[in-house]
Amino acid sequence: MSKTSIIIPNYNGSSVLKECIASIRRHTASPYEIIVVDNGSSDGSTKLCIAERTRFVSLPHNTGFPAACNWGLRMAAGDTLMLLNNDTIVTAGWLDNMLRCLNSQEDIGIVGPMTNYASGQQQIIEPFTNIEDMAQRMNKPDSSKWKEVNRLIGFCFLFKRKIVDEVGMLDERFTPGHFEDDDYCYRTRLAGYKLMLAGDIFIYHHGSASFQKEGMDQVQQLLAVNRQQFIDKWGISPDQFM
Repeated sequence: MSKTSIIIPNYNGSSVLKECIASIRRHTASPYEIIVVDNGSSDGSTKLCIAERTRFVSLPHNTGFPAACNWGLRMAAGDTLMLLNNDTIVTAGWLDNMLRCLNSQEDIGIVGPMTNYASGQQQIIEPFTNIEDMAQRMNKPDSSKWKEVNRLIGFCFLFKRKIVDEVGMLDERFTPGHFEDDDYCYRTRLAGYKLMLAGDIFIYHHGSASFQKEGMDQVQQLLAVNRQQFIDKWGISPDQFM
């Protein structure tokens, strides 16, 4: 039976990670495995993984988000792969609905959900009430709410294994993070695959939990540097895909 490998990069995020793992176990009916890639945390995250009996790799230092994702992809046994931020809380029917979208057409490469905290089209328009209420209202299977987009945010990427085989891993030049998801979306589209926004899925996203540990000046500087890296690599601005 096919399963989904859910890869969760983590850096000193034990409190949100615990919440994330609990929500996956509570709300996931389809076969899955969880793989936590810990980036040299000092907050007891690895002890949490042991206590939760979750597959994990403990890296000696913070390698950044793209490298952590790549570690997880190399460990993954699933036919379907998911990159999931540790600061998310998944909801009832989330993976079943996303898999339904992903497997609806051969040329769909990546699927992403709606959320309360994102840039672009994945940001919900209606006011956020609470997680259960949003999920109850939004997580009803409805293919009319699927939409092809040019860009998906990497807080929750679901994709077929053949995408990694054809497109490769995340580009670690974008370490420690930002624009590696834009780059992966662009490469997937260049390979002839569609990106789909599944509007019949809501998951909660705390938002930038790891990067909030840094000052805003450093974050803005990182955004500027990695945006330029994208432009240098492709000769186009990522802004046109927003």
